[in-house]
Amino acid sequence: MIDYDLLRAEVARHPYPLLFATVSGAHLYGFPSPDSDYDLRGAHVLPATEAVGLLPKRETIEFSGLRDGVEMDMVTHDILKFFAMVLKRNGYVLEQLYSPLVVHTTPEHQELKEIAASCVTRHHSHHYLGFAATQWDLFERDNPPRVKPLLYVYRVLLTGIHLMRTGMVEANLVTLNEEFHLSYVPELVERKIGGAEKGTLGSGEAAFHKEEYERLTAQLEAAASDSNLPNEPGGREQLNDLLVRIRLSART
Repeated sequence: MIDYDLLRAEVARHPYPLLFATVSGAHLYGFPSPDSDYDLRGAHVLPATEAVGLLPKRETIEFSGLRDGVEMDMVTHDILKFFAMVLKRNGYVLEQLYSPLVVHTTPEHQELKEIAASCVTRHHSHHYLGFAATQWDLFERDNPPRVKPLLYVYRVLLTGIHLMRTGMVEANLVTLNEEFHLSYVPELVERKIGGAEKGTLGSGEAAFHKEEYERLTAQLEAAASDSNLPNEPGGREQLNDLLVRIRLSART
């Protein structure tokens, strides 16, 4: 159960107006442990006087610490930086933008989501392939191997395949598995949800999951090759127009 009152209180502490703030991390991915922290992500709006001046700009604002005994991690980027990341092959910012776990939103957030749909390219597959490889390295490095990085491996691979096939962002592993029907996913999710962040696998399980990692990696590569998504992002002019309108409305 997400404590939205706690999260809205955190948003209210932010020094700048927010375009949006959403929940990311394990809560978004569908496998939060009892001791999972809250990952808040979003975009803030620097006033025009700060955005165009010579003084250092607070392009990224981060907070990490305890709030009412709960670990909180909040990261927001100014809209110029965030919009620029939307135009790159960065699946992570798309997941933040389209997260259904919304703590704060605005009409401009909705407009941004509509524009960002045209920014998705087949090259976003590289983000998910790279992220999966990193998590697999973490999985192999641990002895005994942990459930958490393995779930991240499957989550990012399925998100990437789904994105290549549909152009739609879906980051929840439980929801994704309604499409992929991987028999082992529910049990892994249950072990993570019912246990702790450092829950481990039994002996002999790693070899099976290595085969699955390699199979799904090849499936993502094939989905990218066969995808109807464009090679280059669209929406640059629309993003620029939205950025200018927001910035001009924040003159002070």
